[in-house]
Amino acid sequence: MATLTDLADDYEFLDADDRYRLLIDLGKALEPMPDALKTDATLVRGCSAAVWVYPMAGDDGTLHFLADSNAAITKGIIALVLLTVQDRTPAEISAIDIEAALAPFDLRNQLSSNRTQGIPNMIALIRATAERYAR
Repeated sequence: MATLTDLADDYEFLDADDRYRLLIDLGKALEPMPDALKTDATLVRGCSAAVWVYPMAGDDGTLHFLADSNAAITKGIIALVLLTVQDRTPAEISAIDIEAALAPFDLRNQLSSNRTQGIPNMIALIRATAERYAR
């Protein structure tokens, strides 16, 4: 998968339709999440679409997240969020300004408020997970 910086550089030059396609492609590239993990416990609250995020601790102390959504654009958004934190330690995740990392994508102005309303909740869940694993 491309780096967040590479994606932001490409995204800047795309028109609205191609930006949607990029997000959809990111979502399609997500590692599959088994249906058994799509439970109420892994559901992100406050999203207009269903979004599930499941953390797994690696032997090396990093966190790896599985995620999915029932909406293609939302799945792309969570893929973008995960690019900022995937396979990092809880301390690294806690130190990342995820909102700033996503700023070049200007999602609030590119997408409807329905599509972006859950982003803060996705980020909060990831931060809370990192804090829980940091203990």
